[in-house]
Amino acid sequence: MRRKLAAGNWKMNGLAASLSELTALSDAISPDANTDVLICPPAPLLFRASDMANGIQIGAQDCHSNLEGAHTGDLSASMIADAGASFAIVGHSERREGHHEDDSDIRGKARAAHSAGLTAIICIGESEEERTTGKTLDVLGTQLAGSCPDDATATNTVIAYEPIWAIGTGKVPTQEQIVEVHDFLREKLVARFGDDGSNMRLLYGGSVKASNAATIFEADNVDGALVGGASLKASDFAPIVTALQAS
Repeated sequence: MRRKLAAGNWKMNGLAASLSELTALSDAISPDANTDVLICPPAPLLFRASDMANGIQIGAQDCHSNLEGAHTGDLSASMIADAGASFAIVGHSERREGHHEDDSDIRGKARAAHSAGLTAIICIGESEEERTTGKTLDVLGTQLAGSCPDDATATNTVIAYEPIWAIGTGKVPTQEQIVEVHDFLREKLVARFGDDGSNMRLLYGGSVKASNAATIFEADNVDGALVGGASLKASDFAPIVTALQAS
């Protein structure tokens, strides 16, 4: 059975005082042997978050493809691991678009995360235009093939499907669309990685909230969620975690 994962991406939000939400979240959810709960705070909070996580895993929102070197302002995967984190998000659409990162860049970052002992959460997703013109599966297949390293395993890699048009907009694909994409991605992963592809976790992300989480989690190949704004407050994120645990 694949372990479930509720991952929260705080993006460029949160100061030291915000870490009290970790305590509130830990108090609000019940332990579940088959569900991981992850928070990815801004980089300056990684060490303190790791120190007070209390059963919640901590991850970074990005990493560099090199483990060290002259890359002013960047974070290496080994630095992230040294701060106590165990995950790194790579390939988020906001990085792909705002920082012009392509599949090759994401592949290199995922490899770096693996080499530092981190689990890479590789994000893929189509634009609204690509969705409306029927290109979704072609786009996702290309991104998955190009962004996922050959050494990816069920242990070191998670795939997050985040339709760009659904992120922060309140728009959510239909359940049929979510099922279609996740089944397609599972098929591609199994064809490439065999048993590891069968066991690799697939997350859905894009305007996930307490009111729609339970329905989203009904899909067989949805193993959890990558949540943005609704992860900033424990009171918003805890019901999503609870819905995942009950799925």
